Amino acid sequence: MPNPSTQRNRTGRPPRISLPEILAAAHSVIDADGVEKLTMRRLATELGCTPMALYHHVRDKEDLLRLLLNDYADRVVWPDLPEDPRERILVAAKAMHDVLAARSWIVDVLVADDLFGVAALWVSESVIDAAMRAGLAPETAVHAYRAIWHYTAGSLISHAKSARRAAEDRPTYRASVFADLDPETLPRLAALGPRWGELTSADIYEYGLRALVDGLLAGKDG
Repeated sequence: MPNPSTQRNRTGRPPRISLPEILAAAHSVIDADGVEKLTMRRLATELGCTPMALYHHVRDKEDLLRLLLNDYADRVVWPDLPEDPRERILVAAKAMHDVLAARSWIVDVLVADDLFGVAALWVSESVIDAAMRAGLAPETAVHAYRAIWHYTAGSLISHAKSARRAAEDRPTYRASVFADLDPETLPRLAALGPRWGELTSADIYEYGLRALVDGLLAGKDG
């Protein structure tokens, strides 16, 4: 005969879930299967609760993503910045790159919508402030920040997709083309062809960032 107290525990109200538990479970789902697999139903399954229980803490998936972005940004320790404006921009941009590289799904969310982590505005503030210290007008400094952001996001997206292709461990169409280029028609590329995969898979973010920042600051106002 079942123990009455055990039966009551089984059929009583389910344990209350907290927002930190929800965020931790959401991070786990994203890390395992990607942000596109994060749904309220999947999250409820991970937590052993009903989807309705989640709505006591978050309105919908967009609200959940906003909370995740804020949670991640709040835990980032941003670096100290040097005095030189150019170096400040480089350090701030590299910090942004490294933070996003550790959670590549964030880039997809940021470029697709207007969600962001408020604490991550440290990057925008640091770059725009340094650009103005270097002589750019406020509007131009914002344009410079946007150019750096687009370069950073594009670099991370491209690198992530290249890594996924490389993980498939199969010959690519590009590799087959570059292995058999006509040296008379495309002499430079034909000569580089055997090394093309190696050269184009190298991480050149900092090289491109320095060139971009130098160009942006060279066009200072006045």
